This record gives sequence, structure tokens and C-alpha cells, in this order.
Amino acid sequence: MSTIFGYILLGLSLSAPIGPINAAQLDRGIKSGFMNAWLVGVGAMVADALYMMMVYMGIVHFIEIPFMKTFLYLFGAFVLIYTGIESLLSLDSIGEASSEGKDETKLKSFISGFLMSLSNPMTILFWLGIYGSVLAETAAKYDSRQLLLYSGAIIFGILLWDLTMAAVASSFRKWMTSGLLKFISMLSGLSLIGFGSYFGIQAFRLLFP
Repeated sequence: MSTIFGYILLGLSLSAPIGPINAAQLDRGIKSGFMNAWLVGVGAMVADALYMMMVYMGIVHFIEIPFMKTFLYLFGAFVLIYTGIESLLSLDSIGEASSEGKDETKLKSFISGFLMSLSNPMTILFWLGIYGSVLAETAAKYDSRQLLLYSGAIIFGILLWDLTMAAVASSFRKWMTSGLLKFISMLSGLSLIGFGSYFGIQAFRLLFP
């Protein structure tokens, strides 16, 4: 049981560092409430599970090819900068949106989280390094059923963090003034643009070494 708790803690620690997904969840929670913020996290978690499967199957090394790295950096830059700009352009809707009215569609929130995580090169390197080493250690000690159980515990930890972030973001929406919510949402949007710009610079360096 303590081993499973350790893997849940690993999932929590993988999700906790502030990054594009947390910024996007905060933005969605402020503008559209708990469910939209949570679905951003669920979309990202599905992408995480996909990468975990790729590491498990040993095909993630295909992503280390320079062309694929460059493509992922460019795609990641586009997705994050687009999402950040869209967030800044919709700041005015924060004061107008009600729980019934102009909320963003839940499918769009899910797809947004999925694409952001799928196109984030840091996510890939994270899973390649962290989960790859966990997989190697676990496979040496346990059978495949336990391996799946512990992988599930990591996913469960990620899910717990997503629920926490969604609850925090939607609480901000309920208790803070419109002006403060706009300010927090603006910071979230700018951070997404910042992350996207970073990936764009990395792509440029790969294209023109």
C-alpha cells in the first residue's frame, strides 16, 4: 500500500510544477467554472497516458529524431501562443459570463488541454526521463500486472491534482472581484504566450544551429 501511495505522490509531483496546463486551468476556471478547468486537466492527462503507453512500448525514441523535435517545438509554440492570445482577447467576457451563459464548450476545454500536453516537448522529455526510469526500476522488481497498477497510481495522482486546480480556479471565480479575476487571467494568458515563445526559440535553434 505504501508503494502505491508513493506512485500517487509521484503523479501529484509531476503535475504540481507551474506550467502551461496549470495556467490554462486557472484561466478556464475563472472564465467558465470548475468543469471546464477540470476538463483541461483531463485532456492533458489523456495525452500523458498516451506518452506513458509510448514509453512502455518503447516507441517514444522516434520522437528524439531532430525533425520530430523541431516539429513538436513549432507545434507546441503555435498551440500555446494561440491559446494565450485567445485568453487575452476574451478578458472582457469574465465580467459578463454567467454559469448559464457564455461559458466555453466543455469539448473545447478538453481538446485544448489534450493538444497543449500532446504538443509540449517538455511533457515528452518528462515522461521519457521520469516514467522511463520508473518503468525500468519497476519492471526489474514486479510483474506486468503490478506495473499497470503502479502506472495507474501515477495517473490517479495527476487526476487528484487536476481536481485541486479546477476547484481552486473556480473558487477564484466565485469570491474575487471582476477586476482581480481579469488580472489573474491576463497573467495566465501571458504565461502561455511566454511558454510558447520559449518553444519557438528552441525550434529556431534546432533549425539554425
